Amino acid sequence: MTEKNRFKSGFVALVGRPNVGKSTLLNHLIGQKIAIMSDKPQTTRNKIQGVYTTENEQIIFIDTPGIHKPKHKLGEFMTQLAVQTLNEVDLVLFMVDAVEGYGRGDQFIIERLKSCHSPVFLILNKIDQIHPDQLLPLIETYRNAFSFAETIPISAREGNNVNTMLREISRYLEEGPKYYPDDQVTDHPERFIMSELIREKILHLTEEEVPHSIAVTIDAIERRKQKNMVDIHAAIIVERDSQKGIIIGKQGRMLKEIGSRARKDIEALLGSKVYLDLWVKVQKGWRDKAFYLRDYGFNEEDY
Repeated sequence: MTEKNRFKSGFVALVGRPNVGKSTLLNHLIGQKIAIMSDKPQTTRNKIQGVYTTENEQIIFIDTPGIHKPKHKLGEFMTQLAVQTLNEVDLVLFMVDAVEGYGRGDQFIIERLKSCHSPVFLILNKIDQIHPDQLLPLIETYRNAFSFAETIPISAREGNNVNTMLREISRYLEEGPKYYPDDQVTDHPERFIMSELIREKILHLTEEEVPHSIAVTIDAIERRKQKNMVDIHAAIIVERDSQKGIIIGKQGRMLKEIGSRARKDIEALLGSKVYLDLWVKVQKGWRDKAFYLRDYGFNEEDY
């Protein structure tokens, strides 16, 4: 088999500060929404794997939670999960926000990258939002802080230079097996993606502490035999009664809007009509209790 015809595969981690565009890039690469997106930080809470497959390669991208100094047990879980991923992959993409520039959060992550044995690419995102003259000094600042294998400016939202990034990733990967079928784009079950799509709508529609105090669980999925219809029953978990009131809204309007927006994305995911039943449950201090974290899908052995 020639070098040109070798099939390559590998695992690539996306790491960076919260809200630098990791989920946007993952969704762009995969071609559909598997990671939720929001302008609020700390949106991603679990490792979300996206599978990019071509005739010559299969790249499994792992979108990790944004690395930050934790304020509660959930934050500890998220940061530890991201750091652990660094030593489980073939390549690391350290994504930074070119608009915000170098900050203390980047230094916090770079200190952890120093113990990583895999090649690390510097990916400068949002280059469509800055003047080209700003780019070279910014690259120099980051390269003075860490020895990156490659430096690639991109726009995850617009797709600028993403194909160049993919070619460079492929150069670094070894010959390997096809881990997933050609048509599989993620290893997460539909139930997980449904809960994330509901959580995304809450992130979009609510403010301040509320978005980060919620979890979503899918309690039941029932497929009707006679119609192309799926009944989904889901619970939105909050920490305080006041948050429950915000999620429900006046005369139930907020909950109805969350359900309406989420239903459209879930229908696109499943390819069928959906009846989405949402209810809100108060679980005081769930983010600081290992029992609840485990119950809501955060594995205790990971933190």
